[in-house]
Amino acid sequence: MAKPTLWKKGRGKLGIFAPLLGAWVAEADSPQGPVRCVRTFSRALAGTYVRLEAVWTFGDTVYEELALFGRDHDKEVRFWSFTSDGKQASGVLADASEIHPEAVGFEAQMDAGLARQVYWPDGEGGFYWIVESRRKDGWNRFVEHRYRPLAQDDPAG
Repeated sequence: MAKPTLWKKGRGKLGIFAPLLGAWVAEADSPQGPVRCVRTFSRALAGTYVRLEAVWTFGDTVYEELALFGRDHDKEVRFWSFTSDGKQASGVLADASEIHPEAVGFEAQMDAGLARQVYWPDGEGGFYWIVESRRKDGWNRFVEHRYRPLAQDDPAG
């Protein structure tokens, strides 16, 4: 018997983002100390893209990311990311089903090598998000957050 799905996906190639639409918050420890990250996913450009705005707060330091997920000229789903420290990245939809059967993953070639980010449902109305780098012996996870819906009365919302 097949496991029931936790995420209801939408139509079309960008339907994989339907469960992520909205505002989400995670709080975690990091090498820079406690971090709070708010991720907001919304439809953009008449629904042809999904826009991600991420704001990371480390004490008094704020780091921002703006990303677009959409189809390229070959109709493949990919992302384009820009950050407040001037960095840019782009990557392509990739299989991450070894993490979770409903995982949505993207791989990108970075200066330090191949990296990926993966989203998957937590089973309680939120989701997990990780970042990993590729090593000879497999994936090395160096960021892991668990997101919950951002409350409307939250000052960051």
